[in-house]
Amino acid sequence: MTRAYNFNAGPGPIPTPVLEKAKQEMFNFEQSGAAVMELSHRSSLYEKIHFQALKQLRDILSVPEEFDILFLQGGATLQFSMTAQNFLEEDKKAGFVLTGSWSEKAKKEAEAFGETVVLASSKDSNYAAIPEVDLASVEESLSYVHLTSNNTIFGTQWKELPAKGNHPVIVDMSSDILSKQINWKNVDLAYAGSQKNAGMAGVTLVFIRKSFMEQANTSLPPSISYAQHASKDSLYHTPPTGAIYITKLVTDWILDMGGLAEIEKRAEAKAKMLYDTIDQSEGFYTGHAEPEARSLMNVTFRLRSEKLEEQFLQEAANAGYMGLNGHRSVGGCRASIYNAVPLEHVEALRDMMIAFKNKHK
Repeated sequence: MTRAYNFNAGPGPIPTPVLEKAKQEMFNFEQSGAAVMELSHRSSLYEKIHFQALKQLRDILSVPEEFDILFLQGGATLQFSMTAQNFLEEDKKAGFVLTGSWSEKAKKEAEAFGETVVLASSKDSNYAAIPEVDLASVEESLSYVHLTSNNTIFGTQWKELPAKGNHPVIVDMSSDILSKQINWKNVDLAYAGSQKNAGMAGVTLVFIRKSFMEQANTSLPPSISYAQHASKDSLYHTPPTGAIYITKLVTDWILDMGGLAEIEKRAEAKAKMLYDTIDQSEGFYTGHAEPEARSLMNVTFRLRSEKLEEQFLQEAANAGYMGLNGHRSVGGCRASIYNAVPLEHVEALRDMMIAFKNKHK
């Protein structure tokens, strides 16, 4: 099968070996005569997939035992409100560090359940940077602090999460989960939609510190209680079995690739290739993000004119490239280079960018 040059921001590409493995066994899993999606979620066949996926996520990310790992539904967007419903207390506020559209949306949804406050923001620069914030110096009475680790629209990323202060920290890791190690000392709850680096749309990964979970609102319906889902090993209701199966295959692939150290090395190499092309273009291409805040997952850039951008995107589409249009709030172009984007595809994009510049300089 000829694979497209897929640079979509999400859903993103799935590793080719994962798709090939799924093609081989997904529709007749272990010669059962049933597809994965047809198996009972209470069956031993499905439970083997489910618990192996959980184990391999813990191993790959070095998740401490004091954390539960959950498979939930509703995407990362549901977590905007679910975190607030569980943890935003009536007499306290939720603190937000604004680094882009998704952190803004998380704040807006939390406001339906209580008060919020902005601790830091880079909105004045159209989110071209990561704001400085010292969580240890925050004196307000907060239920939690919310961060977004990587910003797909603006192409910025926390290189290191800030040291935790006196308040629990919740992190939306939807677009850089499984791309680098996480310092779990600075996190109490992390969540991520799976459709960028962890598989296909349909399952949301949640990593939650058990002691933090004990602080949750106990009057919630079971369906939105982290404690309820944890107590049932994410089998409280029918899980998205097909999506979890793909996540399990993605963890197989990461382990086969050499683990997270190799994945991070590949991410750095791919990003450097595109950022070098931008920086060495003598202004033909300009990056949106400040150099120290550049994302390894989403490379955002502009050309000298909107006319050139339109021509570049049209030529790219004609050549089989997908998803290079920038978000309307930034404009220009965006190359999302998640784990499953092969180095060869990034090399092809680099070569196209150089050839286009030479033709139009």
